[in-house]
Amino acid sequence: MVESVIERITRGHFWDFHGGIHPPEQKFLTSNKPIKQLALPKQLIIPLQQHIGREGDLLVTIGEHVLKGQALTLSTNPMVVPVHAPTSGTISDIKMSVIAHPSGLNQLCIFLDVDGEDAWRKRNVCYDIEQLSNHEIIEKIADAGIAGMGGAGFPTHIKVNSKPDINFLIINGAECEPYITADDLLMMEQSNAIVDGIKILDKLLNPAFILIAIEDNKPKAIKALQQATTSIEKIKVCVVPTKYPTGGEKQLIQILTGQEVTSGQLPIHAGIVMQNVATCFAINEAVRHDIPLIRRVVTVTGQALNKPQNVWALLGTPINFLLEQCSVQNIENEKQPVIMGGPMMGFSVSSELVPIVKTSNCILVPSKVEMPSAFEKESKEVECIRCGQCSDVCPSQLLPQELQWSAKAKDHAQLKKLNLSDCIDCGACAYVCPSQIPLVHYYRIAKAEIREQQQLDLKAEKAKIRFEARKLRLEKEKIARQEKHKKAAAARKAAMNKATPEATGAKSAVAAALARVKAKKASKDQAQTNVPDPQGDLPTDSADDQKSQVSAAIARAKAKKKLKEEAVNKLSLDSGIVSTKSEVEADKVAPTEQPTVDDKKAKIAAAIAKAKAKKLSKSAESSNTVQAPENMVSEKIASSDDKKAKIAAAVAKAKAKKKLKEATSFANNDQDSV
Repeated sequence: MVESVIERITRGHFWDFHGGIHPPEQKFLTSNKPIKQLALPKQLIIPLQQHIGREGDLLVTIGEHVLKGQALTLSTNPMVVPVHAPTSGTISDIKMSVIAHPSGLNQLCIFLDVDGEDAWRKRNVCYDIEQLSNHEIIEKIADAGIAGMGGAGFPTHIKVNSKPDINFLIINGAECEPYITADDLLMMEQSNAIVDGIKILDKLLNPAFILIAIEDNKPKAIKALQQATTSIEKIKVCVVPTKYPTGGEKQLIQILTGQEVTSGQLPIHAGIVMQNVATCFAINEAVRHDIPLIRRVVTVTGQALNKPQNVWALLGTPINFLLEQCSVQNIENEKQPVIMGGPMMGFSVSSELVPIVKTSNCILVPSKVEMPSAFEKESKEVECIRCGQCSDVCPSQLLPQELQWSAKAKDHAQLKKLNLSDCIDCGACAYVCPSQIPLVHYYRIAKAEIREQQQLDLKAEKAKIRFEARKLRLEKEKIARQEKHKKAAAARKAAMNKATPEATGAKSAVAAALARVKAKKASKDQAQTNVPDPQGDLPTDSADDQKSQVSAAIARAKAKKKLKEEAVNKLSLDSGIVSTKSEVEADKVAPTEQPTVDDKKAKIAAAIAKAKAKKLSKSAESSNTVQAPENMVSEKIASSDDKKAKIAAAVAKAKAKKKLKEATSFANNDQDSV
């Protein structure tokens, strides 16, 4: 089969792929001008991630001075390629900044203030690649940070470290998209360096044949490469018909070999490896001259520029610097659109500070006459009329209109069934759509959403795996601890059962420990039994002490009561009045105590006086109505004496009450003092 492919190529007969279009080429703007060397910009903005994969770990800090070619990030993973300083200068900042992405995405970038000296780091030049092993060559490619420069940006060191039995190594120089001439000029000016890079790939992959594919609209590039490969029989320069998108990987493989790479399959599965001509040039620079990927050829074109041309642009160069070098026209009252990439697969940039990266091959600045759709603020999209033209031109043989419906509905499952991943974003469907539907725009958004969901699912799966691993580890540790304790207990038991001094000592230690535990428990129980009982059962000393305190309190109460009674009695004797209540209380306190002779006489005299007064009062009241006039005088005298006696008794009684009150207060004070 390989021989039949080479025979067809020798005769100039090629296969064809489904669909494709023939848009206006517009390559004349830059194809006849040499690649221009630019002055150094004042500042470079270097994104950490410029390829498919992950960004590397930072190796520099703010304020650090770096040399040209010095690594700025470290590769810690096969899918990570480092970035390097394109020139010497000082790291002024490391922060998020807008990058070359359709959504205007922000990513971490290194800001390098250029010092103008362009001082290199130390390099190790190796012109004889035969002195290097394949492993050393692959290591040099990886350290140089080379990724596919045709648009995909896949890490090159992974692609060249493939299995043996490679049938075809295809070098893609088709460059089919309109306006772009970067690879065309590179093949014209650097054909020998490209062929040297192809020889390095030949050493690594050892393919049966090497096919360099160039579209027939690049006669100068075809002639240059034919001359550079005249002595190498293994290399065939294939001039293929001009058709868009011939530069697509699967489409070019089908044109050259007739093999169709099916959905979900990679070219390596068919024994085919493809590299871009710019990647071959970068490989030669890295392996032979120890120059990392720090620059590339960029086509700066469009009718809005006074000097459209191809330039050598340092990676990280802001777009506005390139536009100044190519003399962009001043267009008043209208925002000038700037497209990164060609008119078919490119996208409008949100800022002119977007930097050039490893996959940037074109900056298109169209005029309004040239591309009026780029100036329209509102889309003219209308409903699909189901004409089927998009399906006719799709090079991947997909169903663009159904993909668009599913993308708008966010039906990711249906998109996978429709093989959205096979879409190469060529834009042929949108180019022929009469309804002016931006189909590729919907596909890109859907792809981004699917990738994001896949990343979330992957993170969740990794988290689940870590959780299960941790759970298993903890279970193993638990079982190990239990086994360790069992073995230790068995060892102790076996040691104690042996008739050795160590066993005897161990038994004694155990017995002593048990004795200490029992003693401690016994002391605790005894302490609980000695707790005082509210009902009694107090210790003897404590009970005697409480009894003596009670006796003293009773004695103090009796003394107080006796003192009070004595005071009351004394007060009654002094006043000549004896109250029945006082006598009764005195009898209760001291029933055996006998009053003195003076007390008796006083009480008798007071009682007699009281009786006489009462008798006189009654007799006067009974004879009040029948007394004769002659007795009026004696009656007045008697009445006067009676009043005096009452007054005297009342006064005596008041004094007695007062003294009794004072005596009571005095007795209380004495008791308190006692």
